Amino acid sequence: MEEMKPCAANSPPLTPLSFLERAATVYGDCTSIVYGANTVYTWRETNLRCLRVASSLSSLGIGRSDVVSVLSPNTPAMYELQFAVPMTGAILNNLNTRLDARTVSVLLRHCGSKLLFVDVFSSEIAVEAAAMMSDPPVLVVIADMEEKGGDDVADRDKSFRYTYDELVERGDPSFKWIRPESEWDPVVLNYTSGTTSAPKGVVHCHRGIFVMSVDSLIDWTVPKNPVYLWTLPIFHANGWSYPWGIAAVGGTNVCLRKFDAPLIYRLIRDHGVTHMCGAPVVLNMLSASQDSQPLKHPVNILTAGAPPPAAVLLRAESMGFKISHGYGLTETAGLNVSCAWKPQWNRLPASERARLKARQGVRTVGFTEIDVVDPGSGRSVERNGETVGEIVMRGSSIMLGYLKDPVGTEKALKNGWFFTGDVGVIHSDGYLEIKDRSKDIIITGGENVSSVEVEAVLYTNPAVNEVAVVARPDEFWGETPCAFVSLKPGLTRKPTEGELIEYCKQKMPRFMVPKTVSFKDELPKTSTGKVMKFVLRDIAKKMGSTRLSRM
Repeated sequence: MEEMKPCAANSPPLTPLSFLERAATVYGDCTSIVYGANTVYTWRETNLRCLRVASSLSSLGIGRSDVVSVLSPNTPAMYELQFAVPMTGAILNNLNTRLDARTVSVLLRHCGSKLLFVDVFSSEIAVEAAAMMSDPPVLVVIADMEEKGGDDVADRDKSFRYTYDELVERGDPSFKWIRPESEWDPVVLNYTSGTTSAPKGVVHCHRGIFVMSVDSLIDWTVPKNPVYLWTLPIFHANGWSYPWGIAAVGGTNVCLRKFDAPLIYRLIRDHGVTHMCGAPVVLNMLSASQDSQPLKHPVNILTAGAPPPAAVLLRAESMGFKISHGYGLTETAGLNVSCAWKPQWNRLPASERARLKARQGVRTVGFTEIDVVDPGSGRSVERNGETVGEIVMRGSSIMLGYLKDPVGTEKALKNGWFFTGDVGVIHSDGYLEIKDRSKDIIITGGENVSSVEVEAVLYTNPAVNEVAVVARPDEFWGETPCAFVSLKPGLTRKPTEGELIEYCKQKMPRFMVPKTVSFKDELPKTSTGKVMKFVLRDIAKKMGSTRLSRM
């Protein structure tokens, strides 16, 4: 057997770009993209448009190893660029649309971006960011014919050299897209959302994105020709790799510029939406909306980003949403852990089902290994659902590393594992449950308090809409839990700080009870729906120390 070796015939580089070429053949006449009232494309048209854009980029000198950035919401152009940019051999860099100009300029400078595609409504930010750079990227503006004022690019700022439509029109539809020389070649660069620290540039290869795309379809049992609603920002970890996955199964991408609950319900109804993704805040907003009503057909929602509170899960499922829960990071290119559901759990009471579904679960079929280890010894913790440790993992979709950050890369990728910085437990049945980010564990009087557990209790209060718990300095205990709460609209009577603290005392050990409750109209969030706890930690720190507090 020793003479059996890999060769060109049996080991061509895996790449998710091949999904589009196949979709154009198999699903050529099927709808690929729907947007607004008048924009509809088929998979054959989408393939040709992507080839045209790739051809134009190539003629502008964009090629292997160049970075091309995109600043856009979930529009048809944004979807097309997930294919068109890497078809030139370049590396795709999606940017968060909620960033300010200074941050955009920092990221563009850090990655050495050669060209920036900009949605028409983000053009001012892009121009301002470019003005801060000594060597700015070429700017290309993306018009939006479905939005009022979105087609006003004729008198665009002179900073913009081209429009997206011009690149589509001038491109060659017979362009031979550039296949990777190696499946380990970089294909995307994503900056983390910064919930715990300054953004880092996460680099993924063709192989990793290919495996994650296929693995995600298998784990969520996505059928052929689904109708997928883009409630998850594509700029967030490339939409968990579903832009490529939906192409693989010939689905319809229903594009959405911004989250709006009434519009989402209308799109579900009008287009027969079958699948959508989003952070738990999406579930909360949909189920709490005044437009919420039982669905006429089930809609599959895949949620991740934070453990969804049981109360939110119950409310959303009662309306007809079929919720799947998973876990992943920017560094894993999507969800590599899912709460694989067991049929016997359907016989359990609703509250128990919700508790089980709130766990993150087990590794997906395409991933290699997940574990929880003791930070000191590095050994696996006991599988009892109580002993906490750091979540570590290894598998095909783990990042290549952090761009220009060898120290950060070495810290995260060591001893054959990726160290996530998340704290969790393994239950006796082998299912993983996140307890917190390592920075979100509150140590009060020597006791470890999981902010997630305190939040889960507060979510059971009928007046609470959103909650986040962080540490506040305390002269006696070191630090104590501080809860930031937004209340549901339309309450006839709002609970006081003391009443919510007393509510917690009835449902948890005294050392876990928040010593402070601060009410907010809305909690600060990243564009992907994650609560920005680092902002709340700063607020709590500025509150000063709670003095001579006693449990």
